[in-house]
Amino acid sequence: MDGRCRAIIERVRPEIDAGRYPIKRIVGQRVVVDANVFTDGHDVVVAMLRYRNAGAETWSEVELTPLVNDEWTGEFVVDRVGVCEYTVLAWVDRFRTWHRDFQKRVAANQVASVDLLSGAELIAEAAARATGDDRAVLESWVKRLGNEEAVHHVQQICDDTDLPQLMKTYPSRDFAAEYDRVLSITVDRERAGHSAWYELFPRSAASAPGKHGTLKDVEARLPYVASMGFDVLYLPPIHPVGTTFRKGKNNATEANGDDVGSPWGIGAAKGGHKAIHPQLGTPADFRSLVKAASRLGIEVALDVALQCSPDHPYVKQHPDWFRQRPDGTIQYAENPPKKYQDIYPFDFETSDWRAMWDELKSIFDHWIAEGVKIFRVDNPHTKPFEFWEWCIGEIRKEHPDVLFLAEAFTRPKIMYRLAKLGFTQSYTYFAWRNTKQELTEYVTQLTTTEAREFFFPNFWPNTPDILTEYLQVGGRPAFMARLTLAATLSPNYGIYGPPFEHCWGAPREPGSEEYLDSEKYQVHYHDIDRPDSLKDFVARMNQIRREHAVLRSIDNVEFHPVDNDQLICYTKSSADKSECLLVVVNLDPHHVQSGWIDLPLDTLDVEEAHPYQVHDLLSDARYLWNGRKNFVQLDPQVVPAHVFQVRRRVRSERDFEYYL
Repeated sequence: MDGRCRAIIERVRPEIDAGRYPIKRIVGQRVVVDANVFTDGHDVVVAMLRYRNAGAETWSEVELTPLVNDEWTGEFVVDRVGVCEYTVLAWVDRFRTWHRDFQKRVAANQVASVDLLSGAELIAEAAARATGDDRAVLESWVKRLGNEEAVHHVQQICDDTDLPQLMKTYPSRDFAAEYDRVLSITVDRERAGHSAWYELFPRSAASAPGKHGTLKDVEARLPYVASMGFDVLYLPPIHPVGTTFRKGKNNATEANGDDVGSPWGIGAAKGGHKAIHPQLGTPADFRSLVKAASRLGIEVALDVALQCSPDHPYVKQHPDWFRQRPDGTIQYAENPPKKYQDIYPFDFETSDWRAMWDELKSIFDHWIAEGVKIFRVDNPHTKPFEFWEWCIGEIRKEHPDVLFLAEAFTRPKIMYRLAKLGFTQSYTYFAWRNTKQELTEYVTQLTTTEAREFFFPNFWPNTPDILTEYLQVGGRPAFMARLTLAATLSPNYGIYGPPFEHCWGAPREPGSEEYLDSEKYQVHYHDIDRPDSLKDFVARMNQIRREHAVLRSIDNVEFHPVDNDQLICYTKSSADKSECLLVVVNLDPHHVQSGWIDLPLDTLDVEEAHPYQVHDLLSDARYLWNGRKNFVQLDPQVVPAHVFQVRRRVRSERDFEYYL
């Protein structure tokens, strides 16, 4: 410690758990950093935000701007996938202190020659640090201030702006204080921050009824997925399925001879997590699928479920990787009273844990080598946090562009911990947030708390495990409303199809969120050309997402009052207010709802006295509105939502008006 370092730096933000974990950003995004910076007495403090890509020898810097009450702010843009670092440096600037006080003395007519000599001394020190023309300019200032006549020209000296600017280039940092830690940022590629996922079961992708689908069938379905505008195709496990304790249709505990079992019962004589189910195809078929998808702008995401069927080769090769019960049998998965006899969880307390960790990581390595860069991880919250931090960290050292989606429907602190440890995106509670209050409070929590710095939500209206009561009873309007909410509130969202676009709503039994005749346990045929499909509505929504950059962020949402609790209204606006989308959704899938929305016109960048046009991007209808309050009415049997583009009136050079 050097006692001459007088600047104090406190509460640098964002900072996650005292710098233990990185914040997250997407390439091209801003990082806004705030800090408390001050010193004793009345001297002028200078603070610098320093940043660099990890491993770089030198720092880039931007000067922090003082706000109020010793709070400072600054920002920079991350420009490369990987890890970036930042910190804050501050010092007492003797020249800026002198220059401030000199201006006060000039105003009070109190300048003495010694004041000029003091300034000359500080400039001389800076000249010694400068080079070339800058040194010459500074040396000329030393002479100017040392001239006896200078005291008669203090106002001209005071008004000169070139000297203070030049002195900023050569400050004395001998007693600079640096924040006591270097903070880090995980910088991901664009798809981490803006993606539309489509989930389908490959075995249900056949083009005719009564057939087991293949990877070639999935490849043939790619144009359908692309036509709806999805850029991530997520496949549940594609591995061999065990036969011991195989589940039957509708999760029956005993399977019939033709039952295909759950894809999550991974492993059989034909192989485990690195093998492909023989009925789906070959590794060559998979590689062909990945390449064909890439040509259409789609990435294939695979499910990684770290669990085994009793028939998995791991069970025979490494029985000590599984928990043994007192009767000599292996402990199967259960969540009492539910039992999953077809699944053996790994025992992460095994004495052979290091070898097991290496093998589990090698599953990801195998599929990365096959061209997969996105993984949806099944129930990561049931595996140790330390494993995920190590596993994801090691993978990203070699492959920083690999993304991980956490399927962790669990308590918030656990979900957040997984995000901090390296999971790129996470499932959320969106599926169960249905009322205006629930949606507003949940999205506000995600966008205004510390979580926004590291937690990238992915909104799913449905999954193979989740058929909410809202979708069960709401029919087609409910699916349309939930799609609109998911696709416009969150930059990352997904649907499980074709059941979504075909509006599957039948539960296995009352009070259950399980589908009747769930694809998890049987093969289905889907007629993707059926006339009642929502595919065109889905395609339009994804087209809107592609065309409007304001939907690529979640923290730019602003909710607005409506005098009807069945209507929710919010805007997504760009920082410069050049673009604004206004979304209104009828949350009641059964009845027409209407009401008056109240919009702050500054959000829309609209003048009070001027009308403005709202253009519905779903129906192509256009309405001319005036003022803050305007009337809306939505019939769920037609379309339960408006996605308005706000167009402001402008006057052209040829003196006619149009809407921009």
